[in-house]
Amino acid sequence: MSEVYLSREGYEKLQGELKGLKETERPAVRQALQRAREFGDLSENAEYSAAKERLLFLEQRIGKLEETLSRARLLENETIPEDKVYIGATVELEDLAKAQQLTYTLVAPEEADFEAGKISTVSPIGRGLLGHEVGEEIEIEVPVGKLHYRIVKITR
Repeated sequence: MSEVYLSREGYEKLQGELKGLKETERPAVRQALQRAREFGDLSENAEYSAAKERLLFLEQRIGKLEETLSRARLLENETIPEDKVYIGATVELEDLAKAQQLTYTLVAPEEADFEAGKISTVSPIGRGLLGHEVGEEIEIEVPVGKLHYRIVKITR
């Protein structure tokens, strides 16, 4: 499996989620499962089925988080060129069609949050920005058409 590059903030967020799932959610769901078992006939017990399903979901999420964290490398420990757009870069763009400024930070899919301006390097825009430098005009194909940007500034 390949490495996952995360910011310190993203790494700590995933660790916090994992801790919460293990220490709070899992015990609560197991307790709900035990209570539901006590109702008797499991074949017609909706509470039991729901609790069992929730526990399965939690165990899958815990496994995914543990696997991701085991492959994680912190971006702050990496030597990444600062003259081009790579993971961890904050990019200021000018939308040439709408004459407006946009700012995105390129992150791993695990910490993408569009509302916070963090886009994944595997998203159409993220992929389209990778490897470009300040001053370049680029065209990015997205599901709704083509976007035209000029890279104004790159920071780390």
